[in-house]
Amino acid sequence: MNIGFVGVGRMGANMARRLQDRCASGGRITAVYDVNRAVATALAGELGCAACQDLSQVTAESDVIITVVSNDKAMREIFGESGDNLLVNARGKLFINCATVSPKVHVDLEKLAGNAGAETLEACMASSITQAREGSLYLMCGGTEEAFRKAEPVLKALGSTVRFIGKAGEAAKVKALVNMVMNINTAGLAEGLGLGAALGLDLKLLREVFSQTGANSRVLETDGEDMQNREHSCFFSAAHAAKDSGIALELARSLGLDLPLARATKEQYERMIAEGLGELDKSGIAELTFKDRHKHSGDRI
Repeated sequence: MNIGFVGVGRMGANMARRLQDRCASGGRITAVYDVNRAVATALAGELGCAACQDLSQVTAESDVIITVVSNDKAMREIFGESGDNLLVNARGKLFINCATVSPKVHVDLEKLAGNAGAETLEACMASSITQAREGSLYLMCGGTEEAFRKAEPVLKALGSTVRFIGKAGEAAKVKALVNMVMNINTAGLAEGLGLGAALGLDLKLLREVFSQTGANSRVLETDGEDMQNREHSCFFSAAHAAKDSGIALELARSLGLDLPLARATKEQYERMIAEGLGELDKSGIAELTFKDRHKHSGDRI
């Protein structure tokens, strides 16, 4: 099985490396593409595959194409109905789309691919860079069961948990809620630790108490110490947090629901973007809540 990648940033590149390591699983990386040509060329040299200049070339070189792009606009562009796009001569191909985008995008792309004689599957990831490299992603999948079965060998090489959620768009709904709740938890933790610091409490002790009580969360485990130490190397950026909370809020708006916590959290991440902190990890939201940090002294971020 020949596998191509479109979007080889932090996540996509490590997924490609993982699959290349697992050639025994029946796949090999034959093509990569990224809007950042230098990134694609460097990874292609590392993996020994083609760095494609055209999207249609990725399709031509691959049986399965995995896309890991940034947002709705990027997804619609790579599957565009005219010019260079992934659906040129795509009959018989399988597209596995891993980006966190609006559910409707996945529904629309399934129809476009079907018209071209191809199949799509959304494989939404609730994990980060380390898990991508280790092959321990948590993958939530949506599409037809037939497409899921075809993709399963590749998915199992990438993920320790692979769940079929339902038809196209359904996994994207679940992923939007996962990230919405994660972002709320992250903002809440930042406020708790920020207040604890202002009160003069021992933050290591406070984190230990949080971990043993109702204040515990997965975010405490992954981000608590980083918030305390101002270590915000990016695994999941504030910009992506804002985007993903926005997807959930748009779903809520369409149903007439008001989600004040989600809205406030999105506003905090948008504030980070406005202040030039959008590429910090989501843990960087603590820079807005700790009393003495709001000047964002660059030597400590």
